[in-house]
Amino acid sequence: MMTATNIHYELSDRVSGLAPGGIGAIHLLAHRTGLIRDIDARLHLLKVHLPYHESDHVLNIAYNILAGGKRIEHLELRRNDEVYLNRGSVAMYFSRETWGVQ
Repeated sequence: MMTATNIHYELSDRVSGLAPGGIGAIHLLAHRTGLIRDIDARLHLLKVHLPYHESDHVLNIAYNILAGGKRIEHLELRRNDEVYLNRGSVAMYFSRETWGVQ
């Protein structure tokens, strides 16, 4: 462990991290402020909401931009990023199933 006054760093071979950090915090903010609920209440595109809602698709594109994506094709980078796919609720926005790709 390396330390610098009150900052502590732990190193390990089994550590994984996201290059575009903060997306989890942005997702939490979207949830707590009601943005997700409001998108679903005001945007009506899907006839069936199993398992995804309109907000899932909107946030998928927004998170792609936050992750440095410039085009819709850059979603494929997220779909192939093992760290993203292992990160729970945010990862679902980049999963193949979100966009109907098997």
